[in-house]
Amino acid sequence: MKSLTRLIYANALVSALYALLSISFHADISLLAFPLALLAVALTSYLGILVLLKKGQVKALTAIRKCYEYEPLVMMLAFIIQRAGKSEMPYVLDLLCALLWLALTVISSIIVYRFLNAKKLSTLKEEWQDLANVKQKKYKGLAYAGIQILEWVDAIVYCLFAVFILNIFLFQLYVIPSESMVPTFLVKDRVFVLKTAAGPHFPLSKVGLPCINRYKRGDVIVLRNPHYKTDHASEVQKILSDYISMITLNHVILDRDENGEQKADPLVKRITGQSGEQLVMLDGNLYARTKDSETFEKVYDEKAMWNLNSLSAAEKKKVQLFPLSQEDYDVVLELEEERRNLDLEMAADECKKLAETFKSYSNQESGDVSALESIYDSNALFEYNFFRNISDNAILLLKTPAGHQWFTLFMTDWISKASESSFAQTDMYADANFRLNVMVKLEAGKMIVRLATLIHNEVPTVAWSEDKEIQEGLLKIQKLNAYIGRLDQRNMPVFPKNKEDGSPDYIPANCFFMMGDNRYNSLDMRHSYDYKLIPLSSLDKYSVTYYSNMEPQYVSREKILGKASFRIWPFTRLGLVK
Repeated sequence: MKSLTRLIYANALVSALYALLSISFHADISLLAFPLALLAVALTSYLGILVLLKKGQVKALTAIRKCYEYEPLVMMLAFIIQRAGKSEMPYVLDLLCALLWLALTVISSIIVYRFLNAKKLSTLKEEWQDLANVKQKKYKGLAYAGIQILEWVDAIVYCLFAVFILNIFLFQLYVIPSESMVPTFLVKDRVFVLKTAAGPHFPLSKVGLPCINRYKRGDVIVLRNPHYKTDHASEVQKILSDYISMITLNHVILDRDENGEQKADPLVKRITGQSGEQLVMLDGNLYARTKDSETFEKVYDEKAMWNLNSLSAAEKKKVQLFPLSQEDYDVVLELEEERRNLDLEMAADECKKLAETFKSYSNQESGDVSALESIYDSNALFEYNFFRNISDNAILLLKTPAGHQWFTLFMTDWISKASESSFAQTDMYADANFRLNVMVKLEAGKMIVRLATLIHNEVPTVAWSEDKEIQEGLLKIQKLNAYIGRLDQRNMPVFPKNKEDGSPDYIPANCFFMMGDNRYNSLDMRHSYDYKLIPLSSLDKYSVTYYSNMEPQYVSREKILGKASFRIWPFTRLGLVK
């Protein structure tokens, strides 16, 4: 009896201190935290101390037990409400409240599950000895129905609160929303994530458990999406959305972006880069180097999926989107092989010859090149626009006095920088894009010169499309355009970028880089959500441009919610995540 008495008084003291720390002086929702916590203190203290210990009224055992069961849940709600206001709480206050909540949870759990049952109470006090043999009153009719409804409501409410807290500290189930991790995960797969070892935090605070997970390359993890802001207001919205989503079985989603679209948060990705590494990806191969190695070495990236057409027939049936056909993927490999084997000296000679040939067809008058440079801005040099308007470009450059001059610069200005592109060992990505830019210029130059030839020979425009060289050129242009359109999915520049003095920089301690397995269908840590028009090669003043969302970033361990450990749905794919 002494143990129960001490625990009940200890519970009253801890909960009273917790309620005092819940007082808020801000005119917002945080004002509700103290009344809520105070109500929980008053009920537990009244039922535990006065009703049970002082008066010995064990007939109220069910009410007493329920009150202590709900107390930690109500106090957690008060914790969240207090921090849902406009002002952030000091770390010390968060820490004190967290420690008190943990103590309160332990004490109330011991009271409920060790003492507050008829069998145990009957051994604590002489007048309670027959308590275990007391028969429960049986209800009939409306009374019985009412009791059943109350019991169901109680079970549902308690379960929702309890699961919410379990989701914060112990484990959580996530539904896969996209195909970025095919074939590891498919849309609507249910994934079990153990969160305790990842160091979960108390809601809306920086106080949490220590992280004991040791992450490595190849681990599949669940993380908060770093592309979204994590200010106080957005975190409050996230907490509310998670709870509403849980109680409505994911039918109501409140966490949306400024466009009203559901946020892709959290994400499920695979760790592909570790602390102390500098990365680069070329032609679908991932390379890394560390401070102990000056050269990039190919690293384990076996789970990367580039060609979904290689999946089995059974797996293909479960995939909704195939970014590339087998023919498309063959073209990718063909162009990459051509780029790697490109002889820059021969390409330079060919570009010079094309420029001379075009000059012979033009009016050969000199003029102000800057006027054409203002016309051919980054938007006009966007490779899709430039190719789409290739006939108009040929006509304009033929008729404009400075046209042949601009065309010569466009075709040959890169040649003086060709020697600077021979740094494949230190920046293979920039070298590859330099060569790809030359390939584009060769095809554009051939097409423009051929059109100039047809114009010079007075071939009717209606017959241009039937010209064999034009047809072959258009086919090659289509291939290049498709490849460049997916360039940011296939490759990645050196990351982190080298320092200003050219020395390597590395992913900091306790930070990681992640990508989706289905690389052609994954917006991950390689990308931002915004596109910008940039040169294909920064070494060429007249480089063609393309739209890029390449903006690699590493993610702190604090944003990792845990490892995706087990797939529980569908049952046909039940098992551990490799």
